[in-house]
Amino acid sequence: MKRRTFLHRIGSILAVLGVTEAEWLTLGNRYYQALAQPSPRKLALLIGINQYPKIPDLSGCLTDVELQKELLIHRFGFQGSDILTLTEEEASREFIETAFLEHLGKQAQPGDLVVFHFSGYGSRVKLETSPDPMQNALVAANVNKKSQDEKIVNYILEETLLLLLRSLPTDRVTAVLDTSFYAPSTLLGLKIRTLEESLGKLAAEELDFLKKLKTQNLPSTPIVLAATSEPKQSAREGLFSGFSAGLFTYALTQYLWEFTPATTIQVALSHVENSLSKLGSKQQPALLSNQKNPDVTSLLPDGIIGAQGAVSAIEEDGKTVHLWLAGLPPQVLLYYGVNSRFTLETTEQLILRARTGLTAKAQIYKIEGANSLQVGQLVQEAVRVLPRNINLTIALDTGLERIERVDATSAFAGFSHVSTVVAGEKPSDYLFAKQQEISSHYGLFSLDGELIPNTNGEVGEAVKLTVQKLAPKLSTLLAAKLWRLTENQGSSRLALKATLEIISQISPRVVMQRQTARTFKTDSIKKSLPTPVVPVGSRMQYRVENQSDRSVYLILLGLNNNHTAITFYSWNPQEPNTADTKPLIQQVVIAPGETVTLPQTNAASEWVISGPASECEQQLIFSTAPFSATLAALNTTKYSTAEEQPISPLLNPLDVAQALLQDLHNASALKTEMNGTAADSYILDVNNWASFSFSFQVV
Repeated sequence: MKRRTFLHRIGSILAVLGVTEAEWLTLGNRYYQALAQPSPRKLALLIGINQYPKIPDLSGCLTDVELQKELLIHRFGFQGSDILTLTEEEASREFIETAFLEHLGKQAQPGDLVVFHFSGYGSRVKLETSPDPMQNALVAANVNKKSQDEKIVNYILEETLLLLLRSLPTDRVTAVLDTSFYAPSTLLGLKIRTLEESLGKLAAEELDFLKKLKTQNLPSTPIVLAATSEPKQSAREGLFSGFSAGLFTYALTQYLWEFTPATTIQVALSHVENSLSKLGSKQQPALLSNQKNPDVTSLLPDGIIGAQGAVSAIEEDGKTVHLWLAGLPPQVLLYYGVNSRFTLETTEQLILRARTGLTAKAQIYKIEGANSLQVGQLVQEAVRVLPRNINLTIALDTGLERIERVDATSAFAGFSHVSTVVAGEKPSDYLFAKQQEISSHYGLFSLDGELIPNTNGEVGEAVKLTVQKLAPKLSTLLAAKLWRLTENQGSSRLALKATLEIISQISPRVVMQRQTARTFKTDSIKKSLPTPVVPVGSRMQYRVENQSDRSVYLILLGLNNNHTAITFYSWNPQEPNTADTKPLIQQVVIAPGETVTLPQTNAASEWVISGPASECEQQLIFSTAPFSATLAALNTTKYSTAEEQPISPLLNPLDVAQALLQDLHNASALKTEMNGTAADSYILDVNNWASFSFSFQVV
């Protein structure tokens, strides 16, 4: 029986016996210590609250707790008995603070690893004793305390939590807060983890508890990872394939499943922010720590190589296993198809037979050795199967009138590659809604409520006309969705590294770096990379290292500042360019052990970042086979012969993206062997491709 379930069920008995919750927790801890005492010990307290009284429910907080728990057990070697979870009504202010003192405070020893996680509402509360009248606070499950005189709120001050973390006798303390404190002015139907500022008074018990904490010795310097870095940002929930989760928790845990570099937390957060961007969120995670260069060595996994999941159960036949797949990129999971394959640490192969959300069922395909299957074994992606008929999904905002939704549904149905859903009911890529400022103004928005450039209709324009004018943009956005599905930085078997650099200064400045797990070393990237910000007018280049034993071919695709498609053109210098001939595009090939720059430093043309200030996204895709279909698609377009810039607009992005997936499919050595897989699928072998995502801010 789980510890939290046990405590919950005997609560009334304890009251009759006169035994306090704290006393029972202490007795229970002695029992667990007698059973197993790992060295050093790893303790965790995980909080998740979806349902609050008289407040709109959240959806993803319990999933967050599950994501963290599975990660800690399977990737970081935590014992399940050392992880205490408080969910829903269990997560009252009193229980959270008691659990912290008893489960963490009384058990943690110097050198132990401690993790605290909170997913739920945050808010601001009035605090008369502070020079700052409003303070950040976590909203506990028992939000309000009954009082005859005034409204009392049962919040936990952020200051209280930070003091609790600092009071632990170990320096290896990490906290994750997937919440936010400042309510936004507009929502556009988003589910965010922020309540309006409270007009009530903080419970006297909380103020007394805070006062007592301030008198204690505070030896620890904890690392606190927050879902947002700016007051105006909101911690948002996302609706995925059969489940909801906090975007920050999902992105963070997914990164930690796949990667095990000895690197700074700032670098890890750069990857997480990149993932959030692809999920349509402008959230920028924050690191709250007094340590100068905190690193993830406080959370070192047990294994060296990353994974996409783990075996969670084994059926009686010994040939069917259940998998937890939280290590797959979020945008990929929704389309992860039957017959995809994984390898185990013991070299067996598993074939995916069914999947629901983050869980899947698979069968053993090959057994090479006598090692038996075990729960907890890590699984690594071997073959990715994706459907060919992927649509762009547009959510219709619930703020639209019924006739407006009917007209929008009808208009979007005119596009063969677009489908519509009601916002909040199913996963979607973008949101069609009215602009808040002008009610008769329609537009296409990111899931974070940001207007996509050049998608807003005219004032008073009919819904159908606005939608029809979106045709080119919808095609571009679908193309970007397709090439994002190739991302496999954590699972690719090719040893590749790519660095984005600014070269307009005296010495190149690294903006960000991506590399496959096969290139990571124990001393890999120990310095913190700068925030991915690029000034307008910067000269840029990619430095690409092929550390594998095979030649690889390269394609670069992306979206520039105004969400128009771009690509890298490798013009053939041998081909004369006249008014009668079209410039010829050639393959970019990188030999084993070779390092190249894009564009080449000796090229006459340069890659210069132009305005306006916005966000750019680029995907570097590598293959062991030539991109024949992709180049054929590129060569069907009419290019301006006036300027042959290395990175220029892509005029037929959807054709190119579909050709790209076909090229990666053709490069797979398993096509013949997997002829049972449906013909309407792409089969991608991790031995033959790698794909890196780069997102940076232009300022």
